Amino acid sequence: MTREALFYKKLEDQKVKCELCPHHCLISDRGRGICGVRENQGGELISLVYGKLVSAQIDPIEKKPLFHFLPGSTTYSIATVGCNFRCDFCQNFGISQSPRDKKVIVGQETSPEQIVEAALESKTLSISYTYTEPTIYYEYALDCAKLAREKGLKNIFITNGYIDPAPLEAIAPYLDAANIDLKSFRDDFYRKICGGQLMPVLETIKLMKKLKIWIEVTTLIIPGVNDSLEELAEIAGFIRGLGEETPWHVSGFYPANKMLDRPPTPASALSKAREIGLKSGLQYVYAGNVPIPEGEDTLCPQCGKPLITRAQFRTWSNLVNEKGGCPACQKSIAGVWR
Repeated sequence: MTREALFYKKLEDQKVKCELCPHHCLISDRGRGICGVRENQGGELISLVYGKLVSAQIDPIEKKPLFHFLPGSTTYSIATVGCNFRCDFCQNFGISQSPRDKKVIVGQETSPEQIVEAALESKTLSISYTYTEPTIYYEYALDCAKLAREKGLKNIFITNGYIDPAPLEAIAPYLDAANIDLKSFRDDFYRKICGGQLMPVLETIKLMKKLKIWIEVTTLIIPGVNDSLEELAEIAGFIRGLGEETPWHVSGFYPANKMLDRPPTPASALSKAREIGLKSGLQYVYAGNVPIPEGEDTLCPQCGKPLITRAQFRTWSNLVNEKGGCPACQKSIAGVWR
């Protein structure tokens, strides 16, 4: 079920240049890009993961995490193997890094039609392209998203934001929401720990906002790595520049993959990050992965009334009215509501 890739250039001597993400891999015949799933076969770039589903399950939308997009609903989550980053702290490194580390492509052959049908049968309201990096299975995600839109389902990217503008603009008409990881505000962090660069991620976040995709931003707080008050303030300031209504999720780190020498994030660090975000002018800042009282609740930014209460990746109560507003003061609450 392989497919010719989109967004690449054919060069001399059967070489190709991939233009899907900012790596812009120059690939010789029979070579693969950094992601490990796009291969040059005789001068044609081929997606090796098209139709090869490695994971599919039903999740609460809050697990993505998305707190202002159809709260209380479920989403059909899918993934293939592969990623264009190599984050030392990746929780899903077994499937994200296997094409690069083991040179193997695994997955059950599943067509876009089968995915959409499964999502409809499960009564979910959306399909989430998640777990690994949806950019690297772009062609598969695009075909699924088009079919999903026809059937009334929403489409969601859970992404590292490492995608070029042209492919993002091409899929944007079918994308309803995205949660983007802003892993740090330091380029050396991205280069040394993730194998990428900061600036393209920032540009992707800004472009998604411009394209009117509902976005929420997540930062994994790693003790002693990206948790300085200065850096957190810079991240909060950047998100505030997108709009005060943009939700920021500060999430707790747990040792994984190659980063086993760091302790889990203490609750105090997440509380401090949340405080920094709120002081910067952000209306919605959430703490996740570590239990913090009211850390996942949505409060009205005008009157302070608790509107949505959450715990353990689920919405337990939702008082946002049918107009998307606070029932007490009628303040409009940013988001996509039923």
